[in-house]
Amino acid sequence: MTKYWSTLAQNLTPYEPGEQPQDQQYVKLNTNENPFSPSGLVIEKIKENLNGSLRLYPDPNGLKLATAIAQYYGVSQDSVFLGNGSDEVLALSFLAFFKNKSSISFPDITYSFYPVYCDIFEIKHDTFSLNENFEIDIHNIPVNVEGVIFPNPNAPTGIYLSTDKIERLAQKFPEALIIIDEAYIDFGGTTSIPLTQHYENLLVVQTFSKSRSLAGLRIGYAVGNPKLIQALNRVKNSFNSYPLDKLAIEGGVAAMQDEAYFKQCCNKIIQLREWTKNELTALSFNVLPSNANFLFAAHPEIDASILYMQLKKRGVLVRHFNKPEISNYLRISIGTKDNMETLLRELKAVINNSFA
Repeated sequence: MTKYWSTLAQNLTPYEPGEQPQDQQYVKLNTNENPFSPSGLVIEKIKENLNGSLRLYPDPNGLKLATAIAQYYGVSQDSVFLGNGSDEVLALSFLAFFKNKSSISFPDITYSFYPVYCDIFEIKHDTFSLNENFEIDIHNIPVNVEGVIFPNPNAPTGIYLSTDKIERLAQKFPEALIIIDEAYIDFGGTTSIPLTQHYENLLVVQTFSKSRSLAGLRIGYAVGNPKLIQALNRVKNSFNSYPLDKLAIEGGVAAMQDEAYFKQCCNKIIQLREWTKNELTALSFNVLPSNANFLFAAHPEIDASILYMQLKKRGVLVRHFNKPEISNYLRISIGTKDNMETLLRELKAVINNSFA
């Protein structure tokens, strides 16, 4: 009964995650999950901790995992903040740094959770345009901005912005907090985390969901100046003191330790991405350059909404965004070789039927 809803709840336009239909078995290429299993070390460590200690609260600061992340990147432990997936880290960041600012800005084509956070937290915002190649151009960012956030690589385009441009951005807006959302950085980009040691206005957010195959454990983190981390902890401790459970902490540490497996999975996905890009190009698709674990592709003659629906009928899920600038593009997650071969086979059938 909506009469009990607050005005906020009534007026919200919620974020829409990728479909998770239960009606049949799908080749699921719509949520950018890693197609490979987590490291065996992660599974072993979780099994070890399935014991009576689960009756106790976990470490509210996840010190063991924060230390592992800090050591991996060569930063201090007090430069690391943990949250229940990067979405929670981002939400807390909006509250800690953007609430009551006169203006924050993000690209007009980007992660669709950003405007939702602004709506729910009543944060003023505007957007800046990508260039004609769907690239982020730092010259398009408003000069009076007090906060900037975008994914790198950007989502849903997959296009990467080099660290030298990130550094120029931090230099250009010294009074604004710059948040770089690096959910997909491990698939061909270079992290901006080292820059956080030189620029106090730079915060980098990452996740274990994509490159470390742990979307089901919900581990996110931020790296930045310790004063930024203090603000995040103040907000977190006023909202949810225990964001990560014991199994997530232990599994996360193991994932950080198994570097060989991590690199092996990332390299496989990169190779499959480039192979799939070539195959899609051969089918006349325009495919944007990607440094993520997905491709953004448009066919010159068949509407993306039609391709999306026909693929779904054939048991293949991809993501379609009904937004004018990108409505003719599909975002296609990189799965296993079998997954991608199935996608291509079904795409060919749809295309052939369209021109029959």
